[in-house]
Amino acid sequence: MYRVELEDFEGPLDLLLLLINRREVDIFDIPIAQITNEYLTYVQLMESINLDGVADYIYFAALLISIKARMLLPQPEIDTEEEDFDPRQELVDRLLEYIRYKDAAETLNQQLEERSRLFTRGKASTPAEVESPEKEVLVQTTIFELMNALRLVLEEAPEEETITIESQRYSIEDQSERIRRILFTERRVSFRDLVRGQARSFIVVTFLAILEMAYGHEICILNVSDENAFVIEKGELENV
Repeated sequence: MYRVELEDFEGPLDLLLLLINRREVDIFDIPIAQITNEYLTYVQLMESINLDGVADYIYFAALLISIKARMLLPQPEIDTEEEDFDPRQELVDRLLEYIRYKDAAETLNQQLEERSRLFTRGKASTPAEVESPEKEVLVQTTIFELMNALRLVLEEAPEEETITIESQRYSIEDQSERIRRILFTERRVSFRDLVRGQARSFIVVTFLAILEMAYGHEICILNVSDENAFVIEKGELENV
């Protein structure tokens, strides 16, 4: 088990890389049909719960559909001396450029982190402070891994009744308060246990409350060995 702190939502290229890595395929030989279908499933889920930034994902969805369509068309005959044109090349180039950008950003962040460990408010840290490892490593996760857990829970949820009055009772504030009460007595609780047997609208509002509380460092999201499940526990608000 490892601790996860949710900071920023990743972008559409992160989602594409996640889907490609899960299939363990070569980035130069992307199974465009399968990846497109999986990508569209995530975009539709994002739209259904009104997450910000969906427009960026829709743009890449259109690009994937365009590539998929071009690959289905019969290819014109070309001279043997000319290289075959692959409709996926534009996407591959973007992904490779983005990977280089992420690697550079990660290297810079590591350098800044090492520097911050040596100096705090202009005062050098003691050797013990520099050498002592953290109790638990904070690992950044992606929104898509959490959304996958949401999708699976929604599939198991009972059908929502047509009456809309019931769904109007749920609010992020109410669910946040409910989670606080639970974590006051329980060390940690799983997302599945929080929403077990509840309607889909209840599940979605609870999920959004978890994200909001994670952003505020009120809770920590723990990603356990089962990638389709996660648990939460009370966090510590940081004094800035």
